[in-house]
Amino acid sequence: MTTSTSVKHLIADSGRFGWAAVLRRWETLLLAVLVMVVIVGGLSLKEFFDPNNLADSTFNFSEKALIALAMALLIIVREIDISVSGILAVASVAMGYANTQGVPAVGLAVIGIGVGALCGSLNGLLVTRFGIPSIVVTIGTMSLFRGIALVVLGDQAFTNYPEALSEWGQGYVFGFIPREFVVLLVFAALFALLLHGTTFGRRIYAIGSNPVAARFAGIPVDRYRLALFILAGTMAGLAAVLLTGRIGSTRPNIALGWELEAITMVILGGVSIAGGAGTIVGVLLAVFTLGMVTYGLGLANVPGIIMTIVIGALLLVTITVPVLLRVRGAAARS
Repeated sequence: MTTSTSVKHLIADSGRFGWAAVLRRWETLLLAVLVMVVIVGGLSLKEFFDPNNLADSTFNFSEKALIALAMALLIIVREIDISVSGILAVASVAMGYANTQGVPAVGLAVIGIGVGALCGSLNGLLVTRFGIPSIVVTIGTMSLFRGIALVVLGDQAFTNYPEALSEWGQGYVFGFIPREFVVLLVFAALFALLLHGTTFGRRIYAIGSNPVAARFAGIPVDRYRLALFILAGTMAGLAAVLLTGRIGSTRPNIALGWELEAITMVILGGVSIAGGAGTIVGVLLAVFTLGMVTYGLGLANVPGIIMTIVIGALLLVTITVPVLLRVRGAAARS
């Protein structure tokens, strides 16, 4: 075989390998599932493809997806934040109290995001300075933050938010694209660039793959973990701003249970619960898939408890299937 022929064979083989690798990727499977959900929904529900309905369906997941973006980075470094919905609640309460003192809409947004960042800082400091597992810390702070909201509000609610705040939660771009959805797409692009196109992102993967080796390589592991907890709190604060503006009120049960949905988006998106692997594209595909499933079930008048069961089942499947496949592969090799 001549050299030129060998090169041609190598190129052909690499092309076949590339396509096989693409087809094996979790994101490809998710895209196929998303397409299937859309096709089934379109065939079974006559209002599924209505442009206004599709646009408004993004309101149901945009704020949760913003939280999921930051949660993905935390899980990649083998951490987790169960308190994100509690952070959202206490940030919204802070905004409500500030609103009663006459703070304008811009100030309310700064307060909501700032309170979220402070709560994330508390989580990060407890994890990095005292060595407490993040799941223990954030279960505790979830109760703390939610408890603060309950104590401040009781059975009351903060209302009468400025119109400018409502515009960010309820407004549209070009008359039909929800502003929240545009915010989500912008932040998804920023997170993708951060994780996949910077040294910061490469170090996140290194920490998640082997934190001990990352320390020996000179990476300040605790600084990165602290920064990611602050980022998670900040994104929860931003979600609080958008959600409060959208519903126009603050109640102690606001965003109750959202931490489960955010974690489901991340794990379904292919982020390894063991750390060190995952992509923003996968998380975004999971967001759209869950969003379309919820949208379709809503059009079919399926009760909310069924949606909760579906989300819980998806979380269990996406956690257990990769583990079972790894065990099966190990058994086959041995």
